[in-house]
Amino acid sequence: MIDLFAGSGLFSVGHQREIFGSTGLTALSADLPVSQWIFCEANPEQHYALKTRMHKYFRNKPVSIFDLPPAELIDKLRSILPLRKERRTAVLCIVDPFSLEMPFKVLEKLASDGYSFLIPFTFMLNNRMDFQYYLKEHPEKLRNYLGASGSERLKDVESNLQFYRRLVRIYQNNMMMLGLNTSTSVHKLNSTLMELPAYYIGFYSRQFSTKAIQSDVRVSEHLQFELF
Repeated sequence: MIDLFAGSGLFSVGHQREIFGSTGLTALSADLPVSQWIFCEANPEQHYALKTRMHKYFRNKPVSIFDLPPAELIDKLRSILPLRKERRTAVLCIVDPFSLEMPFKVLEKLASDGYSFLIPFTFMLNNRMDFQYYLKEHPEKLRNYLGASGSERLKDVESNLQFYRRLVRIYQNNMMMLGLNTSTSVHKLNSTLMELPAYYIGFYSRQFSTKAIQSDVRVSEHLQFELF
């Protein structure tokens, strides 16, 4: 399992600063049939905190920690993980930057190596950092995230909700164009960072039936509602 944006391993939220583990750290704490864990965090301070926590609490786990940004990880990952035709196990890659910082070209290369992806579509989207902020002030970031043709399809949106829904659809189509099976789940949201009624999580894989996995997960979850 690979966590591309592991952070320090812990996050705090709310006025009482409740502490909770990151996605990767929470998964590492569970008894999962994972043979190798790879955590990536480019920020020096976050990387140091993550490394310290791993050494203290998970010293006996098969964990590797890298301080490289995703665009510089391809060769490193290929050097320690066998390519798709040579390995017998699956690689699940968690992509959770809470931003639009993940270049799509990096996912394209990882997908060609047979990786599966779990991607929460979460990023700042509110009255201050609205759809115009991304379209007018950070168009290059959008192009890197979606590809040039994808970002062009966002120019006529008129609200944050319309921007978000279309962005998810474009991303979904891009992953399908890579030959991946795709599935999304929608979850209620109450946040000042993302002022939307719900957010999406996407699962993408060439090896597994994403629809079947989503169906199994939903059996144990609360009934979800559709945003679209």
